[in-house]
Amino acid sequence: MEEAIVSLAVERISDLLIHEAVFLKDVKDQVESLRAELKRTQCFLKDADRNLEQDARLQNRVSEIRDLAYDAEDVIDSFILKAAYQRDSHGIVKRFTSIFTKPYHLHKIGVQVKAIKTELQNISENLPAFEIPGDGEGSSSIFKVQQRLRRAYSHVEEEDVVSLEVSTKDVMTKLMTEEDRPHAVVSIVGMGGLRKTTLARKVYNHVDVRRHFDFLAWFSISQQCKPREVLLSVLKKVLSPSNNDREKIEKMDEIELTRTLFDALKEKRYLVVLDEIWRSEDWDILKPAFPRGRKGSKILFTTRNRNVASRADSCNTPIELSFLTDDESWNLLCKKAFPRSKMGSQCCSEEFVKLGKEMVKKCGGLPLAIVVLGCLLATKQSVAQWEMVHKNIHGHLNELPHQDRQYGAVNRILVSSYNDLPYPLKPCFLYLSHYPEDWEIPKKELIRLWIAEGFIPENEEFLMEDLGEKFLEELIDRSLVQVSRRDYTGTNVKTCRVHDLLRDLCMKKAREEKFLEIIQQPLHELEVTLAESMLRRISIHPSKSKVYLKGKHPKLRSLLFSHSEKLVELCISKYKSFKFLRVLTLAKRSNYGWHVSTEIGNLQHLRYLKFYYNNKVILPGSIGRLKNLYTLYIKFCDDIVIPDGVFKLERLRHIVIKMDNELLSENGFRWRQGFSSKNIETLKFIEVDEKAAENNAVLRWTNIQSLGIAFTGAEYVKPTLILLAKLQRLRSVSLCFFDVSHLDLEPLSQYYHLSKLKLVGGIEDEPHPNGHVLNFLPSNIVKLTLFYCKLIQDPIAVLEKLCHLRILYLKDAYIGSKMVCSANGFPKLDYRHMWCLPQLKEWVIEEGAMPCLRELELVYIKSLRMLPEGLRYITTLQELNLRGMSSSLEERIKGIDGREGEEFYKVRHIPSIHIIYSKIIGANIT
Repeated sequence: MEEAIVSLAVERISDLLIHEAVFLKDVKDQVESLRAELKRTQCFLKDADRNLEQDARLQNRVSEIRDLAYDAEDVIDSFILKAAYQRDSHGIVKRFTSIFTKPYHLHKIGVQVKAIKTELQNISENLPAFEIPGDGEGSSSIFKVQQRLRRAYSHVEEEDVVSLEVSTKDVMTKLMTEEDRPHAVVSIVGMGGLRKTTLARKVYNHVDVRRHFDFLAWFSISQQCKPREVLLSVLKKVLSPSNNDREKIEKMDEIELTRTLFDALKEKRYLVVLDEIWRSEDWDILKPAFPRGRKGSKILFTTRNRNVASRADSCNTPIELSFLTDDESWNLLCKKAFPRSKMGSQCCSEEFVKLGKEMVKKCGGLPLAIVVLGCLLATKQSVAQWEMVHKNIHGHLNELPHQDRQYGAVNRILVSSYNDLPYPLKPCFLYLSHYPEDWEIPKKELIRLWIAEGFIPENEEFLMEDLGEKFLEELIDRSLVQVSRRDYTGTNVKTCRVHDLLRDLCMKKAREEKFLEIIQQPLHELEVTLAESMLRRISIHPSKSKVYLKGKHPKLRSLLFSHSEKLVELCISKYKSFKFLRVLTLAKRSNYGWHVSTEIGNLQHLRYLKFYYNNKVILPGSIGRLKNLYTLYIKFCDDIVIPDGVFKLERLRHIVIKMDNELLSENGFRWRQGFSSKNIETLKFIEVDEKAAENNAVLRWTNIQSLGIAFTGAEYVKPTLILLAKLQRLRSVSLCFFDVSHLDLEPLSQYYHLSKLKLVGGIEDEPHPNGHVLNFLPSNIVKLTLFYCKLIQDPIAVLEKLCHLRILYLKDAYIGSKMVCSANGFPKLDYRHMWCLPQLKEWVIEEGAMPCLRELELVYIKSLRMLPEGLRYITTLQELNLRGMSSSLEERIKGIDGREGEEFYKVRHIPSIHIIYSKIIGANIT
């Protein structure tokens, strides 16, 4: 890990030598000499990393090196900051005002650099020598990491479920027993890592369970239970509220939420899963919100505490998960340690079997430990490497008291897997500790943060984002990170999670290695005071809706702040107290516009800047001085003022300016002349006029992958689309047409690399010589969104021929009265969402259409008289959600007084059917 810290210091010095050489003058040689000394130290650290835990003296030396690397970083960052003040707004050195023309200031820098170098040399002279193995064991150079990452990883499969068949049947039997009593609780009990959540998820998604209950919801409780968040989440799921209703719900206090949720569930047979509930007191607070419901309603707990389960429901015996047997443990290890490509000779090799069986015994039958051990062994190709892992685990256990050895073995296996990580991946893994427990971590956000922190090196072969994705895949492949959700492709990761045992390890290591600390806001205070004695990366975990940061921490590099849907304010009184910040997230609420302080322009080291605001945002001109900025993300609710200087920041890779308003979210910001950053990869949303086409400026965006454009006139559309077709990396495009008519979308047919397309605004589809206006959509589209298009002709005749389409959103996109899905149409469609098609009266689905459809959602299609007969033929359909439909259609599906409705036969085969009545929403939100 220390090697990664030294590597960051080397990067900062390299940055200084490249970008600020004009200021260094006579001390340039000393700075280069320090960089060389740090690089020599890196060579030692690569080897020492594997021997660190066996030698206390070595640990002390490595800690000293880490602290010196931090000191070097401080000196360099301070120098860069001073150099930045000597430039004018255009980045040109001020001729007569540079303080660095004075010998004293250069001398001071030179003295500091020389002192650090001397201390490093003194440590180096007293370091023990280690032989570096020649077989690649523990190799950690970035070159070798990249070589390993070039292979195509298969994305993680569903976790291997060994010996859960009996437990699955037991849980399902209890859940589907029709008890007529309030608060019937079924509990799955066991220690962390026994797959309680895996079992609960398996049951929750089972076809029979989803068919049995009217409504299902899942919430992960965690150690810090927040009852309001639980109630709010379940209520939103049961009501599926509109934006206006959502705002009303979010303003409710806990008592109102409890009453509203009670009323919404009382006529349903429901199943609510509360995953990882720790205390009986938490259930006592939540219990009043859950009514008796229809006969058979259930609550499903997963918990580590048997007393919590017994107290919740004394009538139901908890289902206790047992540890795996020796045979089950060995089978699970083999699946992970010997992937299918290697099954055969190695698996049968006596040496591997003997070592493997000895090591798997140390796991004590705990599935999590076995999976992590197996993934670690899968990276080892020789018996010698397996013996080294065996030695590391076995030697540590002999030092523990006998009673601690089982837990110690599990912990040791997890630690061994962490220790085995190549050095560039260690800070990436430890960084995950800043997220709250059970947090669903967005992949894009995580990788952009890694880049801002300097964990992903710049590289000629890979874009940093691509390398970051490979790093995440490696962590997933080693079972240190779990995939939570896939994106629209069905294969790439969208969000991920960290198991709580691994998060505990993550937090422990992050503290030990002075990498990152978590500050929990005091329960009865709004203020959090920071001090220089704190670590360089701090994550604020709020307990209230507002956090005021006070104090001074000049060495702080990252101020991290994660909050849920409900906006939590994070306010800083003085930016100058945190002058070295690289990562900053701010959130604010007010009834007035937010004039962001001009002081923010002094944070010259900022690489990642994120704002949340519920009103108008006015950025200061000084933001144009943030020349190191990689990511600018602003989410606002009213309007935004962006100074021209933002578009002169050459290192910017991601600009996301989005309005938190469904109707206006695609409003753009004005195109700036000369904006042509070759580094830009994400740009949302920008208003395009004739300048973009005339100057061919967009052709300089050679790395652009995701682009959002708002057109101000129809005449700009075709020229711009022709230019964009030449951008080979472009994968996602959003095009917005407000007050634009007579569009020509023909150039879209040349977008051979595009996989995601969104069209917003009116599209005239009158008869055209070349056919329907949507004929030009590229055939490779995987996800398509049409909002407010107001098409007159049925678009399905064209869209159903898109042979790769998996996800289709139609919202106020069609104003005709009839829609037809032909046989063999939409061959790959997985999810279809239709919202607000006010004139649609008849929908025909021919047999053989949408053969892969799994989920269908119909919202506010009030004129639809009946469901299509063809739904009967879509046997893959797992979930049907209906909201705001006509009351007569709802009754014909649901029936009255327990009798099936006359239309129910069309959907009887669908396991999960949710009908949200508009009258329920109205009754509960006033």
